[in-house]
Amino acid sequence: MKPFLLAAAAALTLAACATAPTVYQPAAGPTAIGYSEYRIEPGRYRVTFQGGSGAPPEQVMDFALMRAADLALAEGYDWFRVSDRSMRATGGGSRGPRISLGVGGADFGRRSAVGVGVGTGFDLGGGGGGAAAATLEVFMGRGPKPEGVDVYDARAVRRTLGRPA
Repeated sequence: MKPFLLAAAAALTLAACATAPTVYQPAAGPTAIGYSEYRIEPGRYRVTFQGGSGAPPEQVMDFALMRAADLALAEGYDWFRVSDRSMRATGGGSRGPRISLGVGGADFGRRSAVGVGVGTGFDLGGGGGGAAAATLEVFMGRGPKPEGVDVYDARAVRRTLGRPA
């Protein structure tokens, strides 16, 4: 029985350390890793990329830019302008050691009981950090790229950050 419990504890520990990798893919649901977009009007989108636990914020933002470039190219546009951008933490990170205290009681007619419990916990995942999500609002255009640090050539973004367009 002891070897079984030891093996089960080891398996649970390894499972707790495993996180889904952050890959460039469509999100399977509202909190899943990947990209999603919302068409505001023709040529204008809100693009979101949800990263996995421990994904660097830079990678999450790059994947959001790649999705914006993909949308622009798929609709026949040459460039896009980021009119708004935000990054947010979506939880799941290490918060250090935790202590909890529980108190309970029961009444059994003539007898009663009171119990007190103390629990401790800590992250076994190595402090990989929480997940991040990047959201961009973009509008797209055709022809020569206008000047500005917030304007991106869609083909250049694909060449730099991902597969060639």
